[in-house]
Amino acid sequence: MEEKIDLTVSGPESGTRLDAFLARHLALSRSHAARLVEGGCVQVDGGAKRSAFRLRTGMHVQGAWRREEERRTITACEAPLDVVYEDPWIAVINKPAGMTVHPGAGTAGTTLVNALLARYPGIDGVGDPDRPGIVHRLDKLTSGVMVVARTAEAHRVLSAAFKTHGHAREYLAVCYGHMTQKTGTIENFMERNPKDRKRMTSRTGEGRRAVTRWEVLEDWKEFSLLRLSLETGRTHQIRVHLSDMGHPVAGDPVYGGRRRADILADTRIRSYVKGLGRQMLHAALLGIRHPHTGEYMEFTSDMPEDMKGFISILEECG
Repeated sequence: MEEKIDLTVSGPESGTRLDAFLARHLALSRSHAARLVEGGCVQVDGGAKRSAFRLRTGMHVQGAWRREEERRTITACEAPLDVVYEDPWIAVINKPAGMTVHPGAGTAGTTLVNALLARYPGIDGVGDPDRPGIVHRLDKLTSGVMVVARTAEAHRVLSAAFKTHGHAREYLAVCYGHMTQKTGTIENFMERNPKDRKRMTSRTGEGRRAVTRWEVLEDWKEFSLLRLSLETGRTHQIRVHLSDMGHPVAGDPVYGGRRRADILADTRIRSYVKGLGRQMLHAALLGIRHPHTGEYMEFTSDMPEDMKGFISILEECG
């Protein structure tokens, strides 16, 4: 059945790419949204635009598309899942570092979605066909707790809550250096890095508002352990915020967490950091309102062994 597109760009969305804007509002993958744009299904202020076109406040995005045409088959694959909680409406998963959340360009191996379809075949068709059941994501190299919708209604309610930040998310991170105070807030704007579209940057006065609150839990000679909470949920938000402050997450392959290891004074720590297979970032707590009962629920995930091992090294070395 054909669905109409009739959207107006709000102030915080100014500067957003057209394909990203459509993906967010229509609950599509970026690639699906780009196909709609390039296929002539979408117009901006009455004219055709490219997927990378930057929208401005007040612009009207209109068109029509058929949702069923956007479906593709994703194979269910048996894979271990650390299920924290499950009921007929949601499942809460402790995702390991190294597992990609959903299939996409360049994705190899079994993703979380492939494993979810094997355990919960009913999620096929829930939400975006490219990422059934998914309402929020963790980066491939970030571990921790995330919620999955098992019904269309749960997906709608949870997606709306994440868009309005009606939830609680806390992370643990080991970062380089020391913060100037014990607690603080990073608030600015984020957008795609104009020099590298796979990266984000907060060194800009445009884009979408991004707010991260942090608290120092422990300090060592060259690193700190932080607890961070998200008021917004932008792509790579914590990693970008800390990196742009001069405190990249240890082991981060994209935002400076590995390169900085070359100048570490302690040879044992330097060697350990260079051997890290991922950034030392863990989603430790997720608080949501249950999409069916409305009950507030919190789910936690213990710090994984690789982070505990790194912290042990830091404590030994002082």
